Amino acid sequence: MAESSSNFLQPVVPRFDGYYDHWAMLMENLLCSKEYWSLIETGVVTAPKNATVEQTKATTDNKLIDLKVKNYLFQSIDRSITETILVRETTKDIWDAMKRKFQGSTKVKCAQLQVLRREFEILAMREGETVNEYFARTLAIANRMTAQGERIEQVMVVEKILRSMLEKFNYVVCSIEESNDVTTLSVDELQSSLLVHEQRMQGQKDHQKLVMMIKL
Repeated sequence: MAESSSNFLQPVVPRFDGYYDHWAMLMENLLCSKEYWSLIETGVVTAPKNATVEQTKATTDNKLIDLKVKNYLFQSIDRSITETILVRETTKDIWDAMKRKFQGSTKVKCAQLQVLRREFEILAMREGETVNEYFARTLAIANRMTAQGERIEQVMVVEKILRSMLEKFNYVVCSIEESNDVTTLSVDELQSSLLVHEQRMQGQKDHQKLVMMIKL
């Protein structure tokens, strides 16, 4: 029974999330696995004039398959998008319209992501910047990368911050790395540890200033 029912399992249709190249790759793989990709490349076969019975049947069968593939695309694409596609007669019509509309915007997103990756790569704590300020600046870039489709793990942010702190934090950075598994350390835990060290350093500065004032 289990083997028989598995024949009715429907393929997982990839949802279009705004990233055309990724969606197109997944969709092409699905259609190729079903041997439907020719409908995207060449479109629906049309019967010639004075078609034979076999040619007419082949055209009818081809149109039926095209309807099945269109159903995959309609499952994949939101109604708000399909309503903007004026010509939806065949699978190829829909595919070509999606390519015209979204391939360019995907390239723009990729270019923006490259800029953000570069910003993240060269990011470093500035002289006079507080721990909270640096964390806010780092997380702002990380969040913008996530919005552009980049997968940012916590460990990436943690490791980036640890290796880009000012020299005065070297002692506490070494201590954190030696006493913690950095791969499981959360951003909040790291920020808390660095804040304690920062407050301790500020307290020492204030004490030194007070001593100097007393001496004067």
